[in-house]
Amino acid sequence: MDGCLLNEIIRRYESVSFSVQKKAETLIKEEISEDLTSDQHFVLRYIHSKEECTSTELADVFHVKKSSVTAIINRLVNRGLIERRRDTDDRRIVYLSLSESGEELFELSQEKVHQLVASFIQKFDKEEIMQFISTYEKLDGYLVDLIKGEEEEK
Repeated sequence: MDGCLLNEIIRRYESVSFSVQKKAETLIKEEISEDLTSDQHFVLRYIHSKEECTSTELADVFHVKKSSVTAIINRLVNRGLIERRRDTDDRRIVYLSLSESGEELFELSQEKVHQLVASFIQKFDKEEIMQFISTYEKLDGYLVDLIKGEEEEK
């Protein structure tokens, strides 16, 4: 690929990626803001998908420092949305799971997000959206590999 075309593609990617991310983040915040922050929603979604996890796992998945995750977890625990359980063999390990009210709030906020995403996904025909999702998943795979490679070099 020639340098001018590559530069133009990179410029367009950066521009649209930033724009879409910020707009989607704003719309999601508007849907769930009375109940949760976006970060809290994503933490609840991850815990919901795994049933239980540790704060270290959350920090790794979200590529943030453990102190950032701890602050989010503490707020969610204080609201009664997450429960902590110590490992019986190693008391240093603390497992996180959704409480009953955490599960209910997650389901409610997830339904709002689902309706929002459905409202714009339906603007595309099936072939377009399937190709987009496939390409986006492929990009995610490349980024995962890139991050793993960087972590292995450290």
